[in-house]
Amino acid sequence: MKKVYSVEEYIEENALFSEALNILRAIINSTELEETVKWSAPVYTLNNKNVIGLGAFKNHFGIWFFNGVFLKDKHNVLVNAQEEKTKALRQMRFESVSDIDKNVVLAYVKEAIENQKLGKEIKPDRSKKETVVPPELKAVLVNDLKIGFESLSAYKQREYCEYISSAKREATKQTRLEKIKPMILQSVGLNDKYKNC
Repeated sequence: MKKVYSVEEYIEENALFSEALNILRAIINSTELEETVKWSAPVYTLNNKNVIGLGAFKNHFGIWFFNGVFLKDKHNVLVNAQEEKTKALRQMRFESVSDIDKNVVLAYVKEAIENQKLGKEIKPDRSKKETVVPPELKAVLVNDLKIGFESLSAYKQREYCEYISSAKREATKQTRLEKIKPMILQSVGLNDKYKNC
């Protein structure tokens, strides 16, 4: 996705849903939230804390609540995008302008603001995760490759371990191993090329 620097530019880039995004933006901007752009998308903050995001995707658009888990969801409209992974974030999805009930959206936005003022938020788990090196990777970690792997941060080591262990077929694991060997020797992370895009 192209890097954007303003909400107007984001809406222009998502022309399919521009009318709907402008409606949602107007609702959010009618509150005390401050409009910013983070991760190339509109984000609305209160005292520099992320409260709401605005987004458009291939088949839907919507708003997400960074600590939506605390919303009462009286209208049963919130979605957890990734069950078992997403702890706090909840989305309110729409497929067309006619799906937007301005009063419901405003009520949820106001509740999210109040929850933020009350300090209701789930803090990220900063505990150290153990790195479990899959046997296929462990077998090739010798000499320079072992030194290169051990020089990586724990996060980057875990990325490589998960990349190998998530492959279902042995052939896929071997293909992935061949792909990552030069990357490890260069001391780069698996997804470094996507960072700062």
